Amino acid sequence: MVSSKHSKELRRLARSVLQPGFVGTEAPEWVLREIADGLASVVLFSRNIVTPEQVARLTGQLRAENPELIIAIDEEAGDVTRIESATGSTRPGNFALGTVDDAELTEAVAADLGRQLRAAGVSLDYAPSADVNSNPDNPIIGVRSFGVDAKVVARHTGAWIRGLQSAGVAACAKHFPGHGDVAVDSHHGLPVYDADRARIAEQALPPFRAALDAGVRAVMSGHLLVPAYDPELPATLSRRILDELLRQELGFDGIIVTDAIEMGAVTGRYGIGGATVRAVVAGADAVCVGGENAEEATAGLLVNALVDAVLAGGLPEERLAEASLRVREFAAWSAGLTPVGAAAWDADGIGFAAARRAIRLTGAVRHVLPLVNAPHVVELAPTTNLAIGKETPWGVAAPLGERLPGTTSVRVGREELLPGAGTLETRALAPASGRPLVVVVRDAARHAWMAQALAELVAARPDAIVVEMGLPGTVVPSAAQIFTHGATAASGVAAAEVLAGAL
Repeated sequence: MVSSKHSKELRRLARSVLQPGFVGTEAPEWVLREIADGLASVVLFSRNIVTPEQVARLTGQLRAENPELIIAIDEEAGDVTRIESATGSTRPGNFALGTVDDAELTEAVAADLGRQLRAAGVSLDYAPSADVNSNPDNPIIGVRSFGVDAKVVARHTGAWIRGLQSAGVAACAKHFPGHGDVAVDSHHGLPVYDADRARIAEQALPPFRAALDAGVRAVMSGHLLVPAYDPELPATLSRRILDELLRQELGFDGIIVTDAIEMGAVTGRYGIGGATVRAVVAGADAVCVGGENAEEATAGLLVNALVDAVLAGGLPEERLAEASLRVREFAAWSAGLTPVGAAAWDADGIGFAAARRAIRLTGAVRHVLPLVNAPHVVELAPTTNLAIGKETPWGVAAPLGERLPGTTSVRVGREELLPGAGTLETRALAPASGRPLVVVVRDAARHAWMAQALAELVAARPDAIVVEMGLPGTVVPSAAQIFTHGATAASGVAAAEVLAGAL
């Protein structure tokens, strides 16, 4: 029979390895109780964020229970943004920074973000993405990556980490061992990275080695199958990958954080409790949960699952204690990070400057710009993956309208382009009659319907100006094109400035 004292200690250990999210702009009572009972981390999402002052109050309320509480956020400062989800990021994302390929600029942009997060009370950022986007059909990484070349990604991963941590916020390199060469979204299914070990070492691991060299103390595992290392278990649940590869071969001694444990790639087969236990058994030290399951009941379920696994012998208590110790050591280290320079919430403009430097032009664009007359803007809008907030605005129409009064716009999705509906004629071409036409796309090469609609519009209006806000694909014949390398608010402004002649 297990003593109640032992059970209480086990529950504290179990709580300490969880990193749950929650609902609300104030700390719920259940979260405060859990912190008092041993919860060592929480994670913020856009649903917790309204204003700078509110976030600072929230983090202060949380830390009143534990001054060394790890307060994490999933803030990539690109298309995936939480701190600016309502307005869009005022900084370009990784792909834009990799396109510029100025490591000092990347470090400065990350430091600017770090100052904002530090002022908000955040101590850990689940960023940067150290994935090499080597598969152009990748549905989940794309412009979240610094690029398609491992050396470029490694260079900017290190710079980004140095910049963020110089502002007093801990970085977390993700998604180990590399999520860039897959064709399945791990929110829904299990991606497979089917390369041999030599290819993985050459293609996927260099950015993580650079992250370790830059002093990163947190690495996030990816929910993907890597048969060269483990043909049965996803990386998050694989001791061969987390312990043998990351700890032993690469020499990492910080905390291993799981990607959101409720994602289909791991829960589909094991359930959320089973996936949590297997992750800790495999070597994970902290379990991120709460993107979709931000409830007290879920946290309680996971605590019970971990305790029951220890009591049943499936999870060695020593492994749970080791994970808990690593989390506590990381918490003390991250709480002691000292910012270099003054903290400030308001961006100093470096994000917009970086976005401008990432703009690339092709075709006849230099001969048709700046626009003299107000255009009609057609934005072809894809369904974004779950990492990108549905509420986050993107596009060129709004900032262009501020610079060219009279600009009109329409946003068209796949579901509106039914055969015979004449949507493009009535909503795109007719309103643009006698006026400039600007067509905005986002990863057109990845969406057949979007590529087809774009081709039809350019065929009807060869003078159309195309703005690609995702990965650059095949250049549209004869079209004037602007590439932003990301769909952040800063990138939209930079494109609008080019169109209006302000840049």
